[in-house]
Amino acid sequence: MTACGLCEREQHGDGYLCPGCTKGTVERLDALPRLYVALAAFLQPARGGGGGPVVAAVEARLPCDESVFSLRGPGGMVGVLEDWRSALHVDLDWSQPRPRGTFEQRVTAAAGALRLNMLWIAESWPAADTFAQEIRGLHRSATSVVAPQSRTGIRLGYCPAVYEDGVICGSVLRLPPGESVVICRWCGATYPPGAWLALASAQDALTMEAS
Repeated sequence: MTACGLCEREQHGDGYLCPGCTKGTVERLDALPRLYVALAAFLQPARGGGGGPVVAAVEARLPCDESVFSLRGPGGMVGVLEDWRSALHVDLDWSQPRPRGTFEQRVTAAAGALRLNMLWIAESWPAADTFAQEIRGLHRSATSVVAPQSRTGIRLGYCPAVYEDGVICGSVLRLPPGESVVICRWCGATYPPGAWLALASAQDALTMEAS
């Protein structure tokens, strides 16, 4: 058994990503082209009146223009995806892909090509963990602009991790959208799906401790 490079959960076989993280990465790659298009609505500050993109920008509490430009610019979403596609081609000894079309078309092409090779990436590519982490970060950055209301995630209770001095962490635990592992933002403890049952069982004790 080996540990998944992304969630660090033990898995059967010698692959680099577990099935759950592989599926999550595929879903993020599928979503990135749509997020790229959606980010266009946030390029300009809302000026009042009208509808559509302006209303969406107001509801989302418009971020700094620079953050959107960086995601939609050469070094943003398109740059990250094409760099990983290029690295994949190098390690597979394939000829280098030639970017064509608009940034939107290039994002779609690069994300699609990476998605088609996810099985090999998960099972055979030593860079799979770093790749999956960057795709997750890219997806999170874009989602934080387009749908900031989803950033809080699902509340799963309190962190039962115990410090060396015996003090219980007790920080609120939330599962971010699209993620499969809960990470305590206060102490750094991680809770993969296999630990959620024990996590739920620990909540009564934590409640009694706090009362």
